[in-house]
Parts: sequence; C-alpha cells; structure tokens
Amino acid sequence: MMRPNQARLDLSAARHNIALARELAPASKVMAVVKANAYGHGAVTMARTLEPHADALAVACMEEALELREAGIGAPILLLEGVFEPDELAVAAKAGLWITIDNDTQLAWLEAARLARPLQCWLKVDTGMHRLGVAPARAAELCQRIAACRNSLGPPVLITHFACADELENDATRRQIALFEDCGAGLAAPRSAANSPAVLAWPEAHYDWIRPGYMLWGHSPFGTRPQPNADRLRPVMTLCSAVISVREVAAGEAVGYGASWVAKRPSRIATVTVGYGDGYPRTAASGTPVLVNGQRAALAGRVSMDMITVDVTDIGPVRLGDPVVLWGEGLPVAEVAEPAKTIGYELLTRMPMRTPRVVARD
Repeated sequence: MMRPNQARLDLSAARHNIALARELAPASKVMAVVKANAYGHGAVTMARTLEPHADALAVACMEEALELREAGIGAPILLLEGVFEPDELAVAAKAGLWITIDNDTQLAWLEAARLARPLQCWLKVDTGMHRLGVAPARAAELCQRIAACRNSLGPPVLITHFACADELENDATRRQIALFEDCGAGLAAPRSAANSPAVLAWPEAHYDWIRPGYMLWGHSPFGTRPQPNADRLRPVMTLCSAVISVREVAAGEAVGYGASWVAKRPSRIATVTVGYGDGYPRTAASGTPVLVNGQRAALAGRVSMDMITVDVTDIGPVRLGDPVVLWGEGLPVAEVAEPAKTIGYELLTRMPMRTPRVVARD
C-alpha cells in the first residue's frame, strides 16, 4: 500500500475563486498568476483549469512559460520578470509570450533584436516596492520608446506591484496608487496594479488588468484576519494523511525529538505519516491545529521528516487509518503558517513532488 499522503485538488474551487475575482473587478481583464508551479498546486493542471476563465496567464520566467506551452496551453503568458538574456527574446517571440521590461538593459535588448514577430510588452514602474521597475519619472519616456520599437506591438501595459496591500490600515498602498496615477496620466497605455489583496480590498487599484495569484488557490492574503471578500474563497488544495499509530502516554512523559513536548496529564497520542519531507513545516509549534476525523486536535512535539505526533486525548476514539487534514478544507493554511512563523504562500509553494497532487473534484 502507498502512503496516504495526498495534496487533493478541488478544481471547482479554482473556478469559483477566479469567478470571484471577475465579480470584484468586472471592468478589468484577468491575468491568472500560475508561477512557482501554480503556487505548489501543479502548473499544467491549474493552467488548464483556469485558461478558459482568464484573459492571460503569468509566470516568473521562461522555463515556467515553456512548460505550459509544451503542455498545449495557448493563452497569452506574461513573463513577470522579463527575459534574463537577449537570446530569450527570440524564444519569447517563437512561443508567443508577453514580456515585462524592467530596466534600460532589457529595453536595449528589445530595440537591438531581430525577431520573427513583435512582442506584447509590459513596462514595470517602481512606485514604492523598490524591487523591480523603472522610476516613475521615466515612465512616459520609456513608454514612448517601447511604442516606437519595431519589436513591440505598440504601447506597453504599465504595471506596478504593491508592497503592503495586505495591510489594510497602511497608507503605503494609497501612496503607490497616487504615484501610479501620476506617472500614467496622459499616456495611451493600459494599466495593471492589483495583486490578490488589491483585487479583494482595493477596488480603486483594479485598472485595466488584475493579477490574482494567491487568492486563486482559495487562501486569504490577510492571514487569519477576516475580510469580507477573502472569506468567500474556497481552498483548492487539501493536504491529507492518516493515522498510523495510537498510544497512551503517561503524565510526565515526553514525545518526539528533543523531548520538547511533555504530557501534563495521561494523554492519547496519534502518529500521522506526514512530515517536513512531505511539505509540512518543521517549524510548526506544538499546539498547531490538525484535523483528525474532522475534529480539531493539536500537534504535540517536533515535526519529523516523515511523521508528526498529535494529541488526540479530547476528540474521542481514534484508530489506525483515520483521516487527517493538515490544511485546506476545514483548516485554513494561515492557521498552520502562523504558529510555524511563516506565511501560507511559503507552505504551498514548498510542497515537494514527493506528495502527489490528486484531483479530487473537477
């Protein structure tokens, strides 16, 4: 028998989530971000699911884009980081990809290239993230150069990225919006600014294109804080396993590596066959919620490579083979990420290939 570990995928939830994005931004086109193996869900599976419901897809780099093209994905695909060397421009043209221009060097490569066909370009503007993008004061100049370039399909789409959109009380997003408005004033160029938190909570930032990513997988970018629109999302991935052992532990006895968890009372401990080798975070602290038979129990002791131990004293009979949910349906990934001192984005994207992705609902 195979280990019971699975990342079960509910494809209907992905369609629900992208429909919610469209509902919230009805005047905008939708670019579904499927980078990093579709945030750990499986790039090809999720791109095929979302392609009929999106106007375009987005990935981080050429390798991710070509994987989708080789799988038969025909939708426009944007390279969010652009090309890393000039030879990639010819590959992008052949594959019909869209490119981001982030700096003068990338633009010079585009102007000097001899391509089979022109490319749809997006111009990244740095409005405060200070990671990628040109200075706002140069947006008009570079927009004109791209529009005039023989290798460009006309004016670019202006794109920026928010640093603090998940912090609703933070004025940084309003400042970025104002700067983006200023630098785009008078330019005949579509605009795009809204990532998942902005799609959900900053309607003034929807513009011509929205770029939902994390929300497509059914998780709130606001963590465990409630938000009306995020509360309507449905998780796509449910990380599942099963109980493989149950034992009684006396008060005062320790469980797991380092003896970090000690029973304060006579306790029943279930061993579950999942660990950091399967994508469950080693940093998850004792007390992290785990669903056993649909009931909440608590992680007890350190996470091992292949196993965890769970205090099931208070949840009734537990037997070998009983189902366990680590996150997903019934248990938001943020509730696991928080005690692991990380974010749900990391837990999803670090899901290893050892854990099979299984389509549970289509």
